[in-house]
Amino acid sequence: MQLQLPEPSPEALAASHSLQALIARHIRQGGGWISFAQYMEQVLYAPGLGYYSGGAAKLGKDGDFTTAPEITPLFGATLARLAADLFARTGPRILEFGAGTGRLAHDILTELRAAGVAVDSYAIVELSGELRARQEQTLRDFPEVRWLDRMPEAFSGVVLGNEVLDAMPVSLVVRTADGWAERGVALGGQGFVFEDRPCDPALAAQIPDQHGLAPGYLTEVHPVAAGFMRSLAAMLTAGRARDGKGGVALLIDYGFPAHEYYHPQRRQGTLMCHYRHHAHPDPFYLPGLQDVTAHVDFTTMALAASGGGLDLLGYTSQAAFLLGAGIGDLLLRTPPEDAMRYLPQANAMQKLISPAEMGELFKVLAVGTGAELPDALLRGDRSHRL
Repeated sequence: MQLQLPEPSPEALAASHSLQALIARHIRQGGGWISFAQYMEQVLYAPGLGYYSGGAAKLGKDGDFTTAPEITPLFGATLARLAADLFARTGPRILEFGAGTGRLAHDILTELRAAGVAVDSYAIVELSGELRARQEQTLRDFPEVRWLDRMPEAFSGVVLGNEVLDAMPVSLVVRTADGWAERGVALGGQGFVFEDRPCDPALAAQIPDQHGLAPGYLTEVHPVAAGFMRSLAAMLTAGRARDGKGGVALLIDYGFPAHEYYHPQRRQGTLMCHYRHHAHPDPFYLPGLQDVTAHVDFTTMALAASGGGLDLLGYTSQAAFLLGAGIGDLLLRTPPEDAMRYLPQANAMQKLISPAEMGELFKVLAVGTGAELPDALLRGDRSHRL
């Protein structure tokens, strides 16, 4: 596939070539084939070379994509209001996975500080050294922030994961005339190529109507993200046992419930790559320099959490969630008459809640133990659609 995309710097190109050589060695050591999940793990997280563990800028106008906290501080302020409400049940602690530039944490802590709400700790689990350095700079005025290299064994409080699940490696499966095959990565004459191998039945078992889909149907399954949800459940369950306090996790991402995710018409899956604000479908383009993502199967995430002992607290669109949590009230703190300040904020909020932008594609899954969501957030609940 010939892609007409911006050229990388010589240094970035050299890093990508080094990563390609590393992956090629893994393929040879694996007998000529690795799963796509293994490939995705390498291109995103290989130490010093992967997309999230290397040094390239990822977020904002100079990066490859933009997230809700980069669009407006109203997003973080809205989550801060909700967190303050939940603290009565969970205790005043926040744990964020994959904090990006640190903008979300900054906006949450700024809002809580202005409201006079004390936070015992704001912990960040961050795998990217480059992003952690940016976070440390952004959050230098908040001594309650600390960084962790891994998920704690026990935690009670509010857990945040904004666009975290979509960055976890996925397995590719394809329906053939003889059943399901796993699509992995091999070496071809010009680089990496797809190659199918027999599929572990456990992979295809995640698909609700696995026998009713036509040959040629390609999709992703999410064992890594499901494992993360089970670990999250163990962490919050242990936290409640240790502290006597509840825990609530909010996972915000783009995706669908399973019956929409594995719809017969979605026959090429959801895998997508992002490079310099260009979206394209080729995961073999400049490994290490582009993001590789897949939409989230929220049914599987909810089942993994509930199987680990958590309650399903809610599932809804980002628009319904933010409106229920009071983003409109926060916008009106700026008088509409002050058009110079009000209009940019109103336009930014519209991007977050419009069905044509992020409002419908992005969903919010809330799971937890010993806590529940405010009634205002449950009016748009779609848990029955999972």
